[in-house]
Parts: sequence; C-alpha cells; structure tokens
Amino acid sequence: MIEAGTAQFWRATLALCLGSFMVFSNVYITQPLLPMLANEFQVTPLQASWSLTVTTLTLGISLLFFGPISDAIGRTQLMLGSMAGVVVCSFALSQVSSFEQLILLRAVQGVCLAGLPAIAIAYMGDEFGRNALRVAVGLYISGNTLGGIGGRLIGGFIGDWLGWQEAFALMSLISFVCLSVFAWMLPVSENFTPSLLRPKRIVDDMLSHLRNPLLVLAYLIGGFNFFIFINQYSYATFLLAEAPFSLPASLLGMLFLTYLSGTFGSAISGNIAARIPQPLVIALGCLILMLGTLVTLIPSLWAIILGFLINAFGFFVAHSSASSWVSQNARHARATASSIYLVFYYLGASSGGFYLDPFWHWAGWSGIVVGSLMVLVFTFVLSIGLYLRSRPSLATEQGCG
Repeated sequence: MIEAGTAQFWRATLALCLGSFMVFSNVYITQPLLPMLANEFQVTPLQASWSLTVTTLTLGISLLFFGPISDAIGRTQLMLGSMAGVVVCSFALSQVSSFEQLILLRAVQGVCLAGLPAIAIAYMGDEFGRNALRVAVGLYISGNTLGGIGGRLIGGFIGDWLGWQEAFALMSLISFVCLSVFAWMLPVSENFTPSLLRPKRIVDDMLSHLRNPLLVLAYLIGGFNFFIFINQYSYATFLLAEAPFSLPASLLGMLFLTYLSGTFGSAISGNIAARIPQPLVIALGCLILMLGTLVTLIPSLWAIILGFLINAFGFFVAHSSASSWVSQNARHARATASSIYLVFYYLGASSGGFYLDPFWHWAGWSGIVVGSLMVLVFTFVLSIGLYLRSRPSLATEQGCG
C-alpha cells in the first residue's frame, strides 16, 4: 500500500491532482464564453448555456457506468483512455462551424470527462493506506477547485484576446500536456482485484450501496451541500450586477476566485480528520458554510466576498471528507460507490436553482440566505447522524490502532 509522505504517494497524488485540474478546466471553459457563443451562433443566452449544461449532464450520467466498468477491467488504462478522449474533443471543438456540432461534441466530451472523477478515488482506495487516503483525497479535490477556476480564466482571457476557437485550441494543448505528465507519474495499480462485468451484479452493487445508511447519509450531504453552494454563485451575480454594486460581467467572473479558499480547505481536510472523526469534520464544514452564508447578509462588497471565501472553505472541507468517507466505507465495488456519490453531487448542482428561485423572488438575497440555511441545517443534522451511526466502527478502529 502507498503510505503518506513517501515518494510514491506524492507521484500518485500529484498525477491525480493534475488530471483533476484538466477535467474541471475543460468542464467550465465555456462559462465565460457564453455571451461570445450566443453572438457567434445567433442563439439565445439559454441556448448558449447548453454548452455547459449538456456537458455536466452527460458527465453525471456517465459516472454510473465508468465506476462499474473500472471495477471489472481496471483503473489506470480506463482513466488514460477517457482523458485522451477529452483532448481529442477539445481540439475538435476549436474546429466546429455550427452550434449543433459544438453541442454534440460537448456532450461527447462530458462522457469522456466522467472517466477520471468516477475512478480516481476508487484507485486511491485500492492503492493508498487509510491515513494516506484521507490526505490524498483532500489534495485531489483541491485540483477540482483549481481546474474550475483555471478553466473559467483561460476561457475568459483567451476568448477575449484571441477568440473562442483559440480558447479551445489552447485548452487542448494544456490537456495534452496534463495527460502526458499524468501517464508518466501515476503508479500502476498493484492492489486492484477485478470482478466480472455483469449487469445484474452492477445493479446489485448499486442497490447494496444505496441500502448502506453510512453511504446514503454521505451521498445526501454531498448532494445537498452542492445543491446550495454552487447555485448561490448564480444568484450572487444578479445581486452584484444590481445597484449599489453594479459590477460588470468581467468582475463578476472573478467572484469564482473565492474557490481558492476551497482549495486550501480540501488540502487540509485530511489533516483535520486525523484529529477528529471524519463525520465531525463534515459537520464542521456544514457549520462553516452556514457562517459564510450569514456573512453575505452584510451590505458590503468586501463582506460578500469574505462570505464566499468562508463558504468555499467550508464546502470543500465537507465535500473532501464525505468523498473520502464513501471510499473508506464501501466494502466492495468502491468505484461504483464513489460514482453514486458524484451522481448525487451533480444532481444537486443541476436542481438547486429551482429550489432557490422562489426564495429570490420572495425576498432577494435575504431570501436566498433563508433558503440556504434551511438546507444547510438539514445537512448538518445528517452529518451528526452519520457520526452517531458510525461510532461503533470508529471505536473498533481506534481500538485496533
């Protein structure tokens, strides 16, 4: 097993972080390009947004398949193959001449993008020791945050400077470099045990994970936290575009730099979990999310930015810990268990706006805060329930240590 602090640990962890950066920079590259795409193809803003939503949709659906397939045929080659598909799609996107071609390629790219996030944490669960896993998952998820920021910045700055096609071309080059380094650095799986790919077995594995209360609680916490966290950003852009802030679109996009505190939160979550039980780390993340949400009520731009910095830190502490918890507590078919977690995660992201919208129309940003706190109190209670349910196994683990 790979233990924390060893050279092999850092090679594997840095490779997975780089892969994570590549994946999520490709997911979010179109977000700052939406007005440019709407103008280029003469489509509505809603239609232009399909270039992002179709990718996250196919990514989320594909997560259900990559995990079980990797449980049968292995982790490393499937991650490499899916990442190669991302590179090809990214280059092809720089050559499209119609909006239909762009949407089709983004849908295909979403399928390829699912490969790494569906498998990476299961790979860690196979290859890493228990303490190493806690630290590595936090660092890996910090790569998610950097990828989300990097994709938006690359898309925005290169799109404004050279054009949207050149932004995709540069992203394909960056992705190729990331893939090459990933392939060189990632250790070959040594502790993977394959299982036959049987559809009935896949369904049975999914159902067994969904019957495991320790996993279901983590699924719900991850999904509902993202349900609130990512959609708060959407309504914050409306808040900051209006008086008295009246920020232009370029500065609104910079709001996502507050994700950087989430990068730090992910990176240290494993160290926190070495001191207190992991379910309590998740609960702490929920509390920090509530605190940040309350801070955004202060009618000051700097207070709102501070609130989102606190939010990102708390969210990614909870998310990193919940992801790690799933991998540790899935006794079989770990990739399938991790894939189900991410399905809940992305379903939360895609549906949270429908929940928050009535609160926005009711009382503006104050309504968003009220609606957010109602859900965050719920996820905090779930995390305490997770701690109470897991105390016997935690006590056994401490006794064996």
